[in-house]
Amino acid sequence: MSMKHVIVIGGGFAGLNLVNRLARDKEIRITLVDRNNYNFFPPLLYQVATGFLEPSNISYPFRKMLRKYPNITVRMAELLRILPDQDTVVLSTGELKYDHLIIATGVATNYFGMDNIREAALPMKTLGDALRLRNHLLEQVERASEELSDRERAKYLTVVIVGSGPTGVELAGMLANMQRDILYRDHPGLKGSTTLPKIIMVDGNARVLNAMSRQASNYGLKSLSRMGVDIRFGLIVKDYTDGNVIFSNGEVIETKTLIWAAGVAGQRFEGLPVDVFGAGSRIKVDPFNRVIGTNNIYAIGDTCLQTHEGKYPHGHPQMAQIAIQQGRNLAHNLRLKAGREQRSFLYFNKGSMAIIGRNKAVVDLPRDFHFQGLIAWLTWLGVHLVSLMRRRNRITTFFNWFIAYVTRDQSLRMIIQPSKKETAVSPLRKTN
Repeated sequence: MSMKHVIVIGGGFAGLNLVNRLARDKEIRITLVDRNNYNFFPPLLYQVATGFLEPSNISYPFRKMLRKYPNITVRMAELLRILPDQDTVVLSTGELKYDHLIIATGVATNYFGMDNIREAALPMKTLGDALRLRNHLLEQVERASEELSDRERAKYLTVVIVGSGPTGVELAGMLANMQRDILYRDHPGLKGSTTLPKIIMVDGNARVLNAMSRQASNYGLKSLSRMGVDIRFGLIVKDYTDGNVIFSNGEVIETKTLIWAAGVAGQRFEGLPVDVFGAGSRIKVDPFNRVIGTNNIYAIGDTCLQTHEGKYPHGHPQMAQIAIQQGRNLAHNLRLKAGREQRSFLYFNKGSMAIIGRNKAVVDLPRDFHFQGLIAWLTWLGVHLVSLMRRRNRITTFFNWFIAYVTRDQSLRMIIQPSKKETAVSPLRKTN
């Protein structure tokens, strides 16, 4: 009997959990396709962006992770097109036939059609984004340390963060801690400057951490305000040009740094009918994560829109736990023998959390149970540490966290850019 070929597009929380559950099934052949050759842990991207962790602390190569399974092949490629009638996908590296296709591509940054924002703002979705942001932030402080007018220095020392969800809050809190504990140690020349660094967080909503409880939101707002973050609600970005963030109400903020944490959207793939894409370009699926109108194409994780649960009539929140559970549930269904009843997906809510700063975090648990402060901070650290992919990641991350906590400092603030290829000139060549 020939093995079923399952193609999984995307090796994030959803895709990798599906692959791990199918890996030991000898009747299934798996091809994992991802644009990167590694898996990474998105909740800690902001710590790479602020220089508290190295990229290798939160990432791990797929091939090393999966090489003990002879039925798994890894392809570094991008999905270009789906040919449902031929059970074929067209990748950037060629074509593949499938018995089952699983789309687990996650989501991309949503710029809401603003081209200038897309070009100049700094997103936080990939390791590449985090490294770019780290270099950028360090470069701005270097420039601010030069002989500049107060107005010019203010542009380099002002950071505007758009979006007050967990990413925006965690990044603002980390930058506020760095400003207090590290900035003047590294740049003593800024101490006497009349221009103070500013962290401004803006959002069209009326509260931070809008998806969490009112208690978590209030604690987050109070903590960030005490840390010196300027939080402004009801502001919608209209444009960003010539170093000016322009809002719909006419207000303008001058800055060299606009961090975009305001929204996400799914990816659309040629070959799927237009009507399968719902709000935010998420792919509509049935209770078994099968794409509407197809027989053997599935979507899991942030990219899918599943509305059969009464608590979530507009789809599940785009959270890691949901992606993990959907991946595992679909793996269970794919392993069932013919004639066995499939299990519809039901989300088990384990709660949500966000870190705000040193010894400050919030945790929401089911049944209206909330806590905050030091205990929530320790809980956040523990959960994220054990969620990392491998023991090596956990050890190195814990070591970096421990050193940073004890010293209120870290040593990863290097600006590392790819070299530009230059024409070699012999030292013996004569020039006129």
